[in-house]
Amino acid sequence: MDLIRLKNVEKKYKNGVQAIYDLNLAIEKGAFVFVIGGSGSGKSTLIKMLYREEKPTKGQVIVGGLDVAKLKNRKVYKLRRKLGIVFQDFRLLPKLTVYENVAFALECLGEKKSIIREKVLKALEDVGLKNKVHSYPDQLSGGEQQRVAIARAIVNDPKLLLCDEPTGNLDPEKSMEIMEVLEDINKNRGTTIIMATHDKEIVNKLKKQVITLKEGRLVNHKKKGKYEDEAI
Repeated sequence: MDLIRLKNVEKKYKNGVQAIYDLNLAIEKGAFVFVIGGSGSGKSTLIKMLYREEKPTKGQVIVGGLDVAKLKNRKVYKLRRKLGIVFQDFRLLPKLTVYENVAFALECLGEKKSIIREKVLKALEDVGLKNKVHSYPDQLSGGEQQRVAIARAIVNDPKLLLCDEPTGNLDPEKSMEIMEVLEDINKNRGTTIIMATHDKEIVNKLKKQVITLKEGRLVNHKKKGKYEDEAI
């Protein structure tokens, strides 16, 4: 069953730049998908449309049965609750501990303290950081900070995890460690993962679904793909 479906989607920014041209796409539940392409290919625009940071100029963006493009601004939170987002730059709150950073999202939802504790510790265990609950972000390596960001994104057990260049600030070894964490989440939680990346080595090693964009157009969608030359 498809979790995401894009129908005839186009995105043109106010400055006249056309980022996406007539994009049709279907992604099933439980998939692990890489979105690849060079600079200006439309990777980030696609990710942003999925969590309604951007709206398509034309077409439908369906996420979990919701037509994201038609969502009123005051209802966007309903979509965001169903998904987790991981960015390249971690975006942790520096004055909060690891535990508090991950718990923050659940506190905003008004969850009970006992449920928050259970979910936070489970999320931190899943990313291999249960021993760092009292640490602050500046006491962690870049790889560890990204693990905290992933824990925060999965703490509410979303059906969809969107990752925008999550290994972009990490060295190759730490990048592969992050990918192992994401693979485990996909496998053990059944979370659908869509990851925009330019890391050729990761894409070629993991052999997941690959969506290739070039200058805003879909040029390839393979079930077990590699980093195609046309993406560079």
